[in-house]
Amino acid sequence: MDPTLNLPLPDVVLQGFADLTEDTSRSLAAQIQTEAIATSLQADPIATRFVRSGASSSSQPPLVLIHGFDSSLLEFRRLLPRLVNHREIWAVDLLGFGFTERSPQGAYSPATIKTHLHATWQQLIQRPVVLAGASMGGTAALDFALAYPEVVDRLVLLDSAGVQNGPIIGKYLFPPLDTWAVEFLRRPGVRHNISRSAYADPDRWATADATLCAALHLRMPHWDTALKTFTKSGGYPSVKQRLGQLHCPSLVVWGQQDRILGTQDAAVFAREIPDAQLAWIDRSGHVPHLEQSQTVAEAMVNWLP
Repeated sequence: MDPTLNLPLPDVVLQGFADLTEDTSRSLAAQIQTEAIATSLQADPIATRFVRSGASSSSQPPLVLIHGFDSSLLEFRRLLPRLVNHREIWAVDLLGFGFTERSPQGAYSPATIKTHLHATWQQLIQRPVVLAGASMGGTAALDFALAYPEVVDRLVLLDSAGVQNGPIIGKYLFPPLDTWAVEFLRRPGVRHNISRSAYADPDRWATADATLCAALHLRMPHWDTALKTFTKSGGYPSVKQRLGQLHCPSLVVWGQQDRILGTQDAAVFAREIPDAQLAWIDRSGHVPHLEQSQTVAEAMVNWLP
């Protein structure tokens, strides 16, 4: 397979993009590109979805945005447009998540996510980056920065997981329990309730468009298989004991009304990372980049060189 081949998204996903109603959602969906990324994980390259926007600069490292668990790059639909005038921006769908291709025989774990993300960086970017991760994406960013310190110039953590271990129950989801758990997560009502709990003001932000954005990647082939495989891998363990090994400046951004992770972990990150700054975001829950995107963008721009 030609590694530069542009592999299209499935029609059912493109049809869903047509149903988006908010300008930021429609704009970001229209910018999604595909690159076949060659990795050591399988013989064929992996059709990887991403958005690249903003002006490239030799003096400023590009900013790479990493989404959270069972999410996609559409998570950054409100934040990315507020950053493009300041530097080059990449939003990348992780292996096993978002709109990136999934194989029914694929291995999906923190280790394979890191391998795929590094291969994506090698093929598409090839210079140090500012890596920003939200929720589980924050743990992925931490894991990547610890493994490849020469790649990560700076780190941004948006209500990041990683202080606590992931739920151990995932390792014991044997059939048919694994299928039942994933199908439960597929239910629209369940996803809507999870979405509402992520916001400090769900009546304002948990719109029909937001619900659609949070569910469109479920239309990708083998979404359920990949999610089951990743969950049974155990997911990301705590990186708390390794935070002192980080050598890059880090910005910890945290919603003051986070009901998903609470607020205590923000202080842990700020204390344990050697060069860290903490920015509290008022009137925001677990997703400040969606709920208070302007404030988050200002905090990032003011901190970045």
